[in-house]
Amino acid sequence: METIYNYDTLNQRIKFLEEQQDVEWCSIKNEIDEIKDNLKPLNLIKNTVGEINETVGFKGNLAQSAMSIGIGYITRKIIVGKSNSTITNIFGSLLQLAVTNLVSKKSQQPSHEEGYAQNEPSREYNV
Repeated sequence: METIYNYDTLNQRIKFLEEQQDVEWCSIKNEIDEIKDNLKPLNLIKNTVGEINETVGFKGNLAQSAMSIGIGYITRKIIVGKSNSTITNIFGSLLQLAVTNLVSKKSQQPSHEEGYAQNEPSREYNV
């Protein structure tokens, strides 16, 4: 770092460093928000299922449907547990249905790259 001998240069350097600090703080805040989002229970479950899906290599709708139903069931058991109340059991069933549908819809959406590769015209020409 070089020595600064006049006030104008010093003030310019201070402004530059303050702006740089603001940019870095905004970046840190964005990373914290992303971490918070990733630590939500539903996202943890989806990410875990996605990793299992990639590791084991599940293919097809049957495996995805089974995993969706399983996640819904586990969510119901975690939230409701064992209950003798009819209202609580109905709420648990609705929660299970909602989570199962949500996970199923998220897992069936193709990514932009997959959709583009499927819709891309063939570049092979017979001459």
